Amino acid sequence: MGLGRKLLGDPHGHADDSSGGLIRRARMYEYFSAVGFGGFRRRVFDGLVTLTAAEPGDEVLDIGCGTGYFSRRTARVVLPGGRVVGIDPSEPVIDYARRVSPPHCSFRLASAEDLPLADASFDLVISSLAVHHIPPGQRPLALREAFRVLRPGGRLFIADFRPPRNHLGNHLVGALSGHAMQHNPIHELGGLITAAGFEITASGDRRPLLHYVRAARPPL
Repeated sequence: MGLGRKLLGDPHGHADDSSGGLIRRARMYEYFSAVGFGGFRRRVFDGLVTLTAAEPGDEVLDIGCGTGYFSRRTARVVLPGGRVVGIDPSEPVIDYARRVSPPHCSFRLASAEDLPLADASFDLVISSLAVHHIPPGQRPLALREAFRVLRPGGRLFIADFRPPRNHLGNHLVGALSGHAMQHNPIHELGGLITAAGFEITASGDRRPLLHYVRAARPPL
């Protein structure tokens, strides 16, 4: 546990042995994220946005959006005509995201495994640093929900932490993900995604300590 976490508390709520808990302290989480990425948070997430292949006019869903940072960075590239909808089960971070995001971003209180959204209503589903917060037994259902709300031919992009191999990496990931890294499911992502009906189109590692998978819902 780092000094900042000792002094300021943990931005995550209570966590059990299988997930990271909810993010309850939005401003504190933003602080830890800015520090944890060493001043390169914007560069890292803009690189992820490029990997999503989001484009003008896209209707985008951000699952486990947290404070809405990935939503906002993605929203920059979907204009004109596009929008981003973020969902998260934590009311404090949804309130924060609503306050700081542009008009073509909207946010709803909801869980990944029970999306209050219509079938085939999005072109792209994205998620960053969120899968490890979903209880393991609910992860297959969450991915099936992502499949359901995508239009045929729609794309999926998930990025999460990969296990750190050194002490410094453990501190970075611990500050941003809390307890959840003990159960990070990154090695399971490919199988979970294909089991939900997707076809994987790309995967790889990104600095610092990230792994991503890009996939598509087959066209009709």
